[in-house]
Parts: sequence; structure tokens; C-alpha cells
Amino acid sequence: MRSIRAAAVGAVTLSLALTATACGGGSSTGGGSNDAPKALTYWASNQGASVAVDKQVLQPELDKFQKQTGIKVKLEVVPWPDLLNRILTATTSGQGPDVLNIGNSWSASLQASGALLPWDAKNFDKIGGKSRFVPSALASTGVQGKDPAAVPLYALAYALYYNKKIFADAGISQPPATWDELIADGKKIKAKGSSPLGAEGSNVSENIHHIFVFAKQRGVDFFTADGKPNFTDPKVVDAVKAYVDLMAKDQVIPTGDAEYAQNQSVSDFAKGRQAMLLWQSASANLASQGMKDSEYGVAPVPVRSGTPGPGTQINSMAAGINIAVFRNTHNLDGATRFVKFMTSDDEQKILNKAYSSIPAVTSAQNDPAFNTPANTVLKDTLATSAAALPQVPAESQFETTVGTAVKDLFADAAAGRAVTTASVRAALQKAQQQMPAA
Repeated sequence: MRSIRAAAVGAVTLSLALTATACGGGSSTGGGSNDAPKALTYWASNQGASVAVDKQVLQPELDKFQKQTGIKVKLEVVPWPDLLNRILTATTSGQGPDVLNIGNSWSASLQASGALLPWDAKNFDKIGGKSRFVPSALASTGVQGKDPAAVPLYALAYALYYNKKIFADAGISQPPATWDELIADGKKIKAKGSSPLGAEGSNVSENIHHIFVFAKQRGVDFFTADGKPNFTDPKVVDAVKAYVDLMAKDQVIPTGDAEYAQNQSVSDFAKGRQAMLLWQSASANLASQGMKDSEYGVAPVPVRSGTPGPGTQINSMAAGINIAVFRNTHNLDGATRFVKFMTSDDEQKILNKAYSSIPAVTSAQNDPAFNTPANTVLKDTLATSAAALPQVPAESQFETTVGTAVKDLFADAAAGRAVTTASVRAALQKAQQQMPAA
């Protein structure tokens, strides 16, 4: 999933969405299987630096699809702060698009709603087969053992972006490989008058992505093996506190970042106001804001040992964007053809180059554009040291409740209020109480 702030969705709203079996969106153009409308509606997620950038990227490709098939695609780029709530509303009202992008971490939750078309073997065969897709991307398409609720579109991973000049001015010769090194480097950078590390403290899902990694590095998950919330486990509490402490205790994240919610930290980094950034596949975003590739380096996100890998050396969620079809679309054939088009080798190369993401189709990764130093870091991370967020039906509620708890803890840190083990545990206990019953 691209870095986002999911809309605050209450337990009642989510419960309605998850019981709306077979409800969904669909083109309002009418028609049945024998009279399929020559139009599709498509909700695209905001992948670029702005909605306008996405329209510039996508519209030529949609025009190409129309020329090939005669099917016009009506595009709406939905900002990330609105996307989840828009989708949940569509699942309950039945008024939504034919095709949409979803953050891959939402796959299991939306799968449980029954609103999305299941991608069984027959449907995958229509788009070239399941084996075309990167295994780590397929792992985030729904609950294991069930037909996926979506198809991988863009594969993403977190990396550490660092400003070469700021590092050199602080006498730092290489990027930090451990969190202790990052904190030590941050102090050197602050001593030279620069801000060390950017974050988006009000970005609910961004918070989830980072504390998920901090928990993995402590050998713990937010859910037990049988899918029950595990938010108050001492190791989970320690993981959340360690992340918030980057602002509250270590002071490498500026207090102003507690209010950041949507790309402000990327902008600060691009303008040279911050030395480091933890972000998903940021190169295109940085380029759109005038930052040259030569001005920054890209390294793996730090791990406690300094060597990324499986188990407690996980350093990224298996991020990405999936493409899904509402089950009650009036143009299932056209929607399927559109998914096939978007996941074709040619389009995978075009779109992932534009967004500095990694193709979710293995054969498309052979393009030299995906073997740059930055993309090599991302591909290696996806292959060796990334893990899927919990593929449980309550994942969306987990993002909302726990992500908001972290947001509130950052607000405490920014206001000078103490962030303690007890206060972190209390915040996570409150979040766990807000989760729907298993």
C-alpha cells in the first residue's frame, strides 16, 4: 500500500461493510451480459505526487485501452485519506466503480465483505494465469486458502532515503544499518543544524506500517495465530514505544511531524529540510518535486542486527497496490479485460516506471529500469526481508484503531507529555477494546 492516512472508520461502519455480502459497486450505465455497456468506472489510488500527476500518467493508458477495445474508462483518482471510507461506503450502498485500486493490506477485510469479485483459477486464466505474479505480492491479496479478492498491480517496499550533502556535512560516510546507528547519526545531523528524520505522525496507516516492522523485529505479531488481537503483548508495547520514542526520547523526528498526514515529510526531504526519509518507492515522488537522483542515496530500512532478512530481520511490509473488480459490475467482461490490460507486461513497465514502484508481474521486472541502485534495494527487500501485514478480516479496523493510537501518542510527544510504557499499553488496550469480536 502506498503511504496513506486511512479515513477514520468506526466499528459500526466496518461491521456493516463486512456483512454486506454480495453488495458492491458497478457502473451505472446499465446493461447485462448480452448488452455490456462500453464504459467502465475506475477508482485509481493516488500514487504520484498529486492527483493531477496521476491523471497525466493514467489517461494516456486509458485512451490506449479504449482504442484497443472500444471501452471508455471513466477515471477518478481518489486521495488516500478518502479511499478506504469511499470503498466501505460503496460496499454497503452498492454504488461504486466497476474497477478500483485497493491498498493490499485491505484485501482480507474487503474480501470478507463479499463485495469484490473472487479471482479463482478461471478468472486468473483470463488475465494470463496466477503464476505471472510475484509471490510476495500474491501473499497480500486475501486470506490464505481462499480465492484472492484482488490482483497485484504495483509492488512496493520501504527504503531509507538519505540526503548525501547533509550526511557529508555531518561527517557521516554511509547510511545507518541499525536503529542505534540512525539515532547516533541523527544527533550528528542535529548538531549541524539540520533535521534528521521525517515522519507522518497523523498518517494512520503509515504509523501501522512502521510499528508492524518494529514488532516483527522483536519477534511478535499484532494478532495471534488464530486471528485474535495481541496489542498488549509486552513486545508489541515495546515496539510501539520504540517508534514513538524516535520523537519523544531520541528527538530525531521533529515534533512538528506529529501533525503531518499526507506527503509533507516527502516534501521536506525533497527540499533539503530533512536528512532521512522512510518511504515506499519514493524516487518518482522526489523527482516530481525537483530533487535529483544524484542528491540522495537509498538503503535498506535499518534492522536491529544491521543485516536485513527473514524473521526478526524484517524491515518492510510487503507493500503494494492491488486492482479489484466489484462483483456486481454490469460489465464483467470489460472489467476483466481492463485488469488484463493493466497487468500486461507492457503496461506494468510503463506504470511502474512512472511511479518508481516494482512490477507485480515477474517477467516485467527484466526491464533495465528496474535494476537501478534504488530499485535493486526495493526488489531485494521484497524478495528477502518484507512480510505481509496481517491478512485477517479485521485488518482495516486494526489500521484505524492502532494507527490512531500511535497518532495520539505522537501528539503527546509533540506536546511534551510523557510517553511511557504504561501510557503506550493503555493506548493499545483501548485500541484492542475497539476491535470487533472474533
